[in-house]
Amino acid sequence: MKELNKEFFSKETLEIAKNLIGKVIEVNNFKARIIEVEAYKQDEASHAFTKTSRSQLMYETYGHVYVYLIYGIYYCLNFTTEKNGVGAVLIRALEPLNVTDKKIYSGPGKLCKALGINKTYNGSKIGEKIKIYDDGTKFEIKNSKRIGITKAKDLEWRFYISRQESKLI
Repeated sequence: MKELNKEFFSKETLEIAKNLIGKVIEVNNFKARIIEVEAYKQDEASHAFTKTSRSQLMYETYGHVYVYLIYGIYYCLNFTTEKNGVGAVLIRALEPLNVTDKKIYSGPGKLCKALGINKTYNGSKIGEKIKIYDDGTKFEIKNSKRIGITKAKDLEWRFYISRQESKLI
């Protein structure tokens, strides 16, 4: 497996989101396949719509981990993107490669809880606490509208492995 480097994340956010589908993530010796993501740029549903102390990481980095708390209880895992722009990709679902219980990894809050991801990961470079690999496996990628947002609902920036290829979707 080839480890992805920072340059992988330097490109346009939508391209990176699609290209993350099927990649392997490693956190604390746990490996899983990324099967669902959402892209966020400077649209109204994104933290980057307005630059704040929370969204600053999206403006100033690419190839970094961006973790934030939603509803006061769930952490969400994102990777910053675009060398010459602003963006991040939210990891929505993983398919474990080395365990049998798959349901706990089918939501951004659940997967962070299961993997022990919290604010201490925020700002770290990809490759330090979290590694991403390309094992060469290819999948049919579908897209749809993003889930659970109230603005910019028309943008089809959710990408996922087709139902036939994954048991979680």
